[in-house]
Amino acid sequence: MLYHLINYLGNAYDFPGERLVNYISFRAGVGLLLSLLMGLVFGKRIIRLLKKKLIGEEVRDLGLSGQLQKRGTPTMGGVIILLCILAPVLLLADLTNMYTWIMVISAAWLGGLGFLDDYIKVFKRNKSGLHGKFKIVGQVSLGIIVSVLLYTSDAFVVRDRLPAAAPEAQQVAAGSAGSLRVIFLGEAHKSTKTTIPFFKNNEFDYAMLAPDFLGEYRQAAGWIIFMLFTIFIVTAVSNGANLTDGMDGLAAGVSIVIGITLGILAYLSGNVIYADYLQIMYIPNSGEVVIFMAIVIGALIGFLWYNSYPAQVFMGDTGSLALGGIIAVCAIVIRKELLIPILCGVFFAESVSVLLQVCCFKYTKKRYGVGRRVFLMAPLHHHYQKKNLPEAKIVVRFWIVAALLAIAAVLTLKVR
Repeated sequence: MLYHLINYLGNAYDFPGERLVNYISFRAGVGLLLSLLMGLVFGKRIIRLLKKKLIGEEVRDLGLSGQLQKRGTPTMGGVIILLCILAPVLLLADLTNMYTWIMVISAAWLGGLGFLDDYIKVFKRNKSGLHGKFKIVGQVSLGIIVSVLLYTSDAFVVRDRLPAAAPEAQQVAAGSAGSLRVIFLGEAHKSTKTTIPFFKNNEFDYAMLAPDFLGEYRQAAGWIIFMLFTIFIVTAVSNGANLTDGMDGLAAGVSIVIGITLGILAYLSGNVIYADYLQIMYIPNSGEVVIFMAIVIGALIGFLWYNSYPAQVFMGDTGSLALGGIIAVCAIVIRKELLIPILCGVFFAESVSVLLQVCCFKYTKKRYGVGRRVFLMAPLHHHYQKKNLPEAKIVVRFWIVAALLAIAAVLTLKVR
């Protein structure tokens, strides 16, 4: 709203600052600082309110160090994160841009789902929370909403890089002057293409997975395949973020690293010069994603002030599901979802550790009568906690691993 107000005043009354607010980098920086400060100021008040309402997390005795100290620590701290994301976005983002709204919908949808789960656990004293099938329905619904919006809205288009020999490229080259870089970009169009890492011609079309006999309907089938991939990615990443939220500062710190990387990738994809230089798809009007991710990073840093060891508040499912949804949808809209196994490697490892633990235990119990485990405890961070590593050390090491994976994800733009 503030962005639109300043633009209106600038056009009508020559109000100073109009040109400044149109710079993505400026609004991203202001958004990061504003969300961070909001987290520091309002976080303390919200934590006090949560404690006053006796919203404390019941900690089961799992034989882990530090559990007694955490008893009574309030949960639902994800409310702080959502507040510090949505308010600055409404102030600073372009509200006529569909990329803004698809990110807002993602945060609010899964944040609301997580809030409902936390509410049942805390207020209804039901430790199982929202039934798993309802969580899956909510995650699948968001995947459907996102894929339908990308399919139906003309705001979500891409521009492919043309071969240098293409007639359109030759026309651009003929009209270029001096040493200016020639940008070979085609017309903006809707596409089921995405970026695939480690390949020189790194564009993959989901329609290629559809059978040839579909003929003219192959592209439509490609959108259905894309929808299924979107549903899987949203569900997997949000669950991975939820499983990672098991130690003070772990999910928040890892999400900050992932958010910074996605912000960089979004900026490169939304800038025609960098997109041409890196030979990736140019995604018009996606600069608002950069602003949104900058605000998310600021909100997480502000939350980490209170969530770092020893935590004064836990984010709960309200925060972890929302963060997973934001990360998944951001990667999808900038066509970098195939980088998720690398970029979200920590989430992936946490999810796989739970899957292996459950499958191994069930198989060995059925075959040998006694269940056996792969890890001392799952998710993976609890395995190291069972080995008596200090919690703070585990968290920082996971942050370092997340940073290394983030660097690797960015390097895939050049390593082909």
